[in-house]
Amino acid sequence: SVLRTSKRTIYTAGRPPWYNEFGQMKEAFVIGLSGGSASGKTTVAEKIIQALDFPWVVLLSMDSFYKANIAPPYDQIPFPQQHELAERNEYNFDHVDAFDFDLCCETLRKLKQGRNVEIPMYDFTSHCRKKQAKPLYGANVVIFEGIMSFVRPELRALMDMKVFVDTDSDERLARRLRRDITQRGRNLKGVLHQYNKFVKPAFEQFIEPTLQYADIVIPRGGSNEVAIDLIAQHVQTQLETFLYSEKCIFFLIRRDMSHIHNGQPLPSTLNVLESTKQVQGIHTILRNRETPRDDFVFFSKRLMRLLFEFALSLLPHKIHVVETPQETQYEGRKFSGTGLCGMSILRAGETMEPALFSVTKDIRLGKILIQTNAATEEPELHYIRVPRKISEDHVILMDATVATGAAAMMAIRVLLDHDVKEENILLVSLLMADTGVHSVAYAFPKVQIVTTAVDHQLNDRYHILPGFGEYRLGNFGDRYFGTE
Repeated sequence: SVLRTSKRTIYTAGRPPWYNEFGQMKEAFVIGLSGGSASGKTTVAEKIIQALDFPWVVLLSMDSFYKANIAPPYDQIPFPQQHELAERNEYNFDHVDAFDFDLCCETLRKLKQGRNVEIPMYDFTSHCRKKQAKPLYGANVVIFEGIMSFVRPELRALMDMKVFVDTDSDERLARRLRRDITQRGRNLKGVLHQYNKFVKPAFEQFIEPTLQYADIVIPRGGSNEVAIDLIAQHVQTQLETFLYSEKCIFFLIRRDMSHIHNGQPLPSTLNVLESTKQVQGIHTILRNRETPRDDFVFFSKRLMRLLFEFALSLLPHKIHVVETPQETQYEGRKFSGTGLCGMSILRAGETMEPALFSVTKDIRLGKILIQTNAATEEPELHYIRVPRKISEDHVILMDATVATGAAAMMAIRVLLDHDVKEENILLVSLLMADTGVHSVAYAFPKVQIVTTAVDHQLNDRYHILPGFGEYRLGNFGDRYFGTE
C-alpha cells in the first residue's frame, strides 16, 4: 500500500529483514497443497492468500514443471509424434514420470531459502514448455500446489504444512470438463477419454495414497471456508512469531552496533578516497547547512564522479597490450570481469546514477526500494528490479549515505539471493558512519566498501554526525531533490 503526503510518497507493507545478525537467511514458510485433478487446490490456495492478507506470499503450481513431452514410455518417440499423442489425448499428463521432479525440488528449495528462481511456463494448448520463464523472488510464504505434491519425500521435506484437498470424484470430473474445454481448447469426448484412461487410475495409484502424509484434510475444497480460515490463522501465528523474533534481533543489532565497535580498527575491506584538498573542499560545501540546493547538487555530482573513478580502480584488471597510432605497443590494463552493472538503493542511491553513467559505458542498471518503517524503525523491502543474468557480474551497489548499514545489508542480501558472488559486490557511498561500515563488514566480510569519508557518531535517531545535514535539513535525498 502507499501513503502520500504533501511532499513525498511513503510505501507501506514492505518485507522486513529476513536474515539474522550474520546476514544468513531465515527460511520461508512453505504450505503444500495436494489433491486430485480439479479438486480445487488453486481455489484453496487463493483463498488462503486472501485470508492471510499478508505481503510477500507466492503461489507455485506444479503444472509449471511438466516435462517437455519426454516422459516414459514416450521418451523414445520423436517429438512430433509426442505432440500428436497429446493432441489425441493419448499422452498421460497424470503420471509421476510426466513431471520434472528434480527441477521442481530445486526451485522450491531455493524459494524456501529466499533466493531468486526462474519458473518454467507450460503451454497446455501446444503441449510444450515455453522458452521464456517467470522470475519469482522474495517470499515470506510459499504455497505449492499440485496433484503430485506429496509423492516424493524430498518435496514433503521442504513443507512446513501439508494440506490435502478432498473433493468428490463426480464434482472433480465436472470441474475438469469445464476447465479443459473452456481454458485448454479440448473437446468433450477427448476429456472423458483422458479422464477414464489416465486421470482416474493415476488418482487411485499415486495421489490418494498420499493423503496419509497430510497434516490437514479439507473436505469440499474451496467452499470449506472454516477450514481455510483455520489454516490462515495457524500460518499467521507462525509468521507473527517469526517476524517478532526477527524484529527483536534487528533492534538489538541496531542498538548494540552503535557502540560495540567503539575503538575498534576499521575493516580491511573499507576503501576510502584520498582526502585531498579538493575532496575536503567539496565536503565543506556539502556539509554546510547554508549551501543552496544548486550548489549542493553540483558538488555532489563532482564528488560522485571522483568516488566512482576510485571504485572502478578496485575492480579486477588484466594486462592488455594495444598498438598505438605510431605503430608501437602500449601495455595497459583492461577490466577482466564477466560483466558490470549498477544497483541503486532508492531513493538517495538514485542520485548517483548519472555520475556512474558518466564514467562507465553501456552499464546495466537495477533498482531496490528499501524504506524505514516509521513505527518499527527497521528497513523494509518494497520493490526490486534486477538485471537479467546478473549472477556472474560485478555489481556496484549505490547509496548516498550509510548510517547503521541496515538498508545496505538488506540490499546485499537481495543480490546474494540472485546468485551474485559476495566478493563481486562493491558497496559505494558518499558518506558512511563507522557503525554502518562495521555492520556490513561483519555480516558480509567479502564485500568491498568504498566511500569518501567515515564519520564516527550517530544521534539517537541513527543519523550520521556531522553528516550531510541529516535530521534537521532532511536526509541526503531531501537536500538533493529539494524536498526538505
